[in-house]
Amino acid sequence: MSVTFAGAVLRLRAAGCVFAEDEAGLILAESAPEDVDRRLRRREAGEPLEQILGWAEFCGLRIAVEPGVFVPRRRTEFLARRAAAYAHPGAIVVDLCCGTGAVGRAIAEAVPAIEVYAADVDPVAVHCARTNLTGALLHAYQGDLFEALPGAIRGRVDVLAVNAPYVPSERIALMPPEARDYEPRVALDGGPDGVAVHRRVAAEARPWLARGGRVLIETSDEQAPITAAALAEGGLRVEIAVDDDLGATVAIGQP
Repeated sequence: MSVTFAGAVLRLRAAGCVFAEDEAGLILAESAPEDVDRRLRRREAGEPLEQILGWAEFCGLRIAVEPGVFVPRRRTEFLARRAAAYAHPGAIVVDLCCGTGAVGRAIAEAVPAIEVYAADVDPVAVHCARTNLTGALLHAYQGDLFEALPGAIRGRVDVLAVNAPYVPSERIALMPPEARDYEPRVALDGGPDGVAVHRRVAAEARPWLARGGRVLIETSDEQAPITAAALAEGGLRVEIAVDDDLGATVAIGQP
């Protein structure tokens, strides 16, 4: 029996989906008839819509999203745009803690002829990033922060864009189930105050930057002063950029 739009909306509303109409429309439009019920059941169980569809929209691009991978957030478009503004043709750009590679892909689409080096500790994320970062100048590596990057780019990075986890550990349990239960904890957990990974990045970033290079770290309004302090301790001059419409905050450091 085929599933109607109205029936799909009712099921998603009952499951607590706030944007039931939009989600129902996407599932029906993006699915073969025999897959609709199965996909609705996955969404009713709490799985992120993007993992079900296999893609997320980010900076006007369709980014491949595999099950179990951190879903790129709309607010992170601010990080991508600010990073792209500092890039130039021929620049070396690093997308650290890359997840799907959405930030690196968006920068590459915005600025021609750049080299993008993406890295993540999660092998599933790296596999997904390699799907999104196709081309001779786009690379994805698995490893722990800077250890994953080729030594040849040390001291040559023009833009270091970082979307590291920044949810305090004790708040993970309060997150929506679609994040808490279906995204890797390593992509969410930022340690006791949420900025443990930021501190590690800030402590190691400066030697990787080219002259005039910048590191940009997505953070929260609450945590921005702590992220900024970590960058300053790493020997960088710091500014904080905010996009109120997206609810996005980025700490920017420069030698």
